Amino acid sequence: MKKEDLRFVDLKYKPSAKDLICLFKVKPAKGISMKKAVNTVALESSVGTWTDVEFGKKDYVEKIKARVFSIKGNFVKIAYPQELFEYDNVPNILSSIAGNILGMKAVSSIRLEDVSFPKKILRSFKGPKYGINGVRKIMKIQKRPLVGTIIKPKLGLNTKHHAQSAYESWLGGCDIVKDDENLSSQKFNRFEKRLAKTLEMADKAESETGERKAYLANVTAETKEMIKRAQLVENMGGKYIMIDIITSGWAALQTLVEADFKMAIHAHRAMHAAFTRSREQGVSMMVVADFARLIGVDQIHIGTGIGKLEGKIKDIKELKEDIEKHKVKATKLRLEQNWGKIKPVLGVSSGGLHPGHVPFLVRHLGKNLVIQAGGGIHGHPDGTVAGARAMRQAVDAVMKRRSLKDYSKTHEELRKALRYWKV
Repeated sequence: MKKEDLRFVDLKYKPSAKDLICLFKVKPAKGISMKKAVNTVALESSVGTWTDVEFGKKDYVEKIKARVFSIKGNFVKIAYPQELFEYDNVPNILSSIAGNILGMKAVSSIRLEDVSFPKKILRSFKGPKYGINGVRKIMKIQKRPLVGTIIKPKLGLNTKHHAQSAYESWLGGCDIVKDDENLSSQKFNRFEKRLAKTLEMADKAESETGERKAYLANVTAETKEMIKRAQLVENMGGKYIMIDIITSGWAALQTLVEADFKMAIHAHRAMHAAFTRSREQGVSMMVVADFARLIGVDQIHIGTGIGKLEGKIKDIKELKEDIEKHKVKATKLRLEQNWGKIKPVLGVSSGGLHPGHVPFLVRHLGKNLVIQAGGGIHGHPDGTVAGARAMRQAVDAVMKRRSLKDYSKTHEELRKALRYWKV
């Protein structure tokens, strides 16, 4: 009987500082051993293929093969020598570590849980231009969460009403107002007109409130058009741009960052759940956040642990640590990482939120956070201005360590919001 070829499994191997490490959760296909399954994963994602080939075992090829060096239950760690990758090319890296291997017959299911990058790959990327401290400096907000909203309804409003809704949000106390992820330049609300009118309203709100106000214009489009739109935002004095990083693609995000605009970049994660939601198959949100930080977004949606979207608060806390800390400690679902010069990213909680959720969010996720509410502001019984005031009052109450119920006794907008959403 022919001996099984497991040359990509080496449980005695000690990873080098020059290795990119991946943590996978693997369930072998029926009738296949774990070692055989993960050997197949390692060979397919590095220098091997399904059969022997003439030059496949050359010494110089063997030196840069991937190595499975840890198997603990269903959790597997694979080391990839950095030479396997083009250092500054995210599509290339992901095509290897999250490419064909996710569809191999040798595995019943496989999920890429986390990635740890070696120094040479880290140094080939700029990372965030601003990050947490930079965003706080732009907005002149140091000690509290930022308060944001998304214009609702997400689609259908004309330019005038979109800008008016933004103005009322800022007037009530929002720091940032953003387009929804599927608003671009539709016939009913063209990008150029919306940008000009909404930035005009941002300036007006700044002069009336004495606070910094930011509009996050969604520049998501084909890459040449995306760059044109980002340039227009910069020309008109905008502080931020927003991009749907998954639907645009990693190469598009790299293009946007490399263009080196002055604005902060807000990363929306629309479509991520197509491959992050399953606990058994796909790619985790941790990996998405890793690459977004590596490339250089300044803030990114991380979930809420409450509200309308799926996601456990324990996982969201781990994710937030991953994007915030310079040195990240390993856990069951996370690898150790020293981010070096790559700045921390500001987390964004958004999705079905209202003022009553603020204490939960700050308690679990801290003050380095953007708390965004769409319907939870615009759906206030007294309208958008009152809704924004209620959300800001909720943040103020938490910062003063007072209960919302107590604080609402002297703040009508908050009191009505809590009553309306039955808090």
